[in-house]
Amino acid sequence: MTGEVDVRRPVEVVFAYVADQRNEPRYNPQMLWAEKVTPGPIGVGTRFHQQMRMPGRGGRMGSQLIGFDPPASLALRSHLTWMDTVGTLTFAAAGDGTRLSWDWQVRFRGPARLLTPLLLAVGRRQERTTWEGLRRHLEEPGT
Repeated sequence: MTGEVDVRRPVEVVFAYVADQRNEPRYNPQMLWAEKVTPGPIGVGTRFHQQMRMPGRGGRMGSQLIGFDPPASLALRSHLTWMDTVGTLTFAAAGDGTRLSWDWQVRFRGPARLLTPLLLAVGRRQERTTWEGLRRHLEEPGT
């Protein structure tokens, strides 16, 4: 699952905002809350817990930074009860701002595997919505 979005903010600003996943509920309508569960500064090994907008425990997510190269890239691994995701976010100067690109490998588990084509289509749309939400949020005056 891949895509990109241009954000009219400096690379360093976009990278720092995205790296701290506690910010994500501000721009991702599917995320209710996020908390950092490891001590210290954000970097390789930092873990977060999140609650996604899904019924029951299916929406509880854990994620970990497995790569951290400011301000160029972040690599993440995420786990839901029915899905695992690993991938990279890259940040590059583009015009007067930043081009944010994503590249995720998604693996569904259990009964969700039977719905892989449908779930990937929904996931692509949700990723686009999430990162467009980030763009709108960061481009708002005063953000």
